[in-house]
Amino acid sequence: MDREHRLTKREYFDKVYRGGKSVANHQFVLYSYARIRQPSFRLGISVSKKLGNAVVRNRIRRMLKEIVRLNAPKLVGGYDLIIIARKPVVGMKYKEMEKCVLHVLFRGSLLIRK
Repeated sequence: MDREHRLTKREYFDKVYRGGKSVANHQFVLYSYARIRQPSFRLGISVSKKLGNAVVRNRIRRMLKEIVRLNAPKLVGGYDLIIIARKPVVGMKYKEMEKCVLHVLFRGSLLIRK
């Protein structure tokens, strides 16, 4: 992920949690917060310690970043996004995870419709 697409500071996460909208499916929770006059999106990922050790959590985080990176042209700009992984994600393959991420983004109206 490029630096411009990262949500890094705690204060940004707090702003999204407090003022953003949330949608969910069984695998992910998505928080989105509109930023006025910003051309691109920023992404933050949260994976709880309840899901496994550091190896498992980092694998999930890397896969989510790659899914969003490859599907970035399909995403609406001007939003801060936080994706929270839930327990069923632990055993998922890449394609299953991609399908679930795109589903939750669609439910949050964050995919560009052609």
